[in-house]
Amino acid sequence: MLPVLLVGCQDDASSAEKYSTGGDPADSPCARVVSSIGYAGLMLKPKGQEDQQYFEDAVIGRLAEVRGITLQFGARLPQSLHGAVETVKTTTAGLSRNDVPRDRQVALLKEYRVAADAIVAGCK
Repeated sequence: MLPVLLVGCQDDASSAEKYSTGGDPADSPCARVVSSIGYAGLMLKPKGQEDQQYFEDAVIGRLAEVRGITLQFGARLPQSLHGAVETVKTTTAGLSRNDVPRDRQVALLKEYRVAADAIVAGCK
């Protein structure tokens, strides 16, 4: 019979609230948020074509991931971006659900894009 060894460790970062999977809570907040915005953007129609966006489950899932990453890391972004962070949080709250009426999804996507672009620019 082999002895069982249980080892546990916890630090402040690992006890922080997690809203997304993968990564480390100690990661660069700008890198994590900008990366999630870019990943979601791969499935979005180009700017100006929001009215043509199809809000399929994959799109909703990626926007939900942006929400989770922003909830987890957004407060650690530069102070000048906190307004954009709040807008991303509120817009992705609606964009990460499939029961939101299409006209509302399109309006939220337009708002989201402005805030997401501000975060990307502010994190350079």
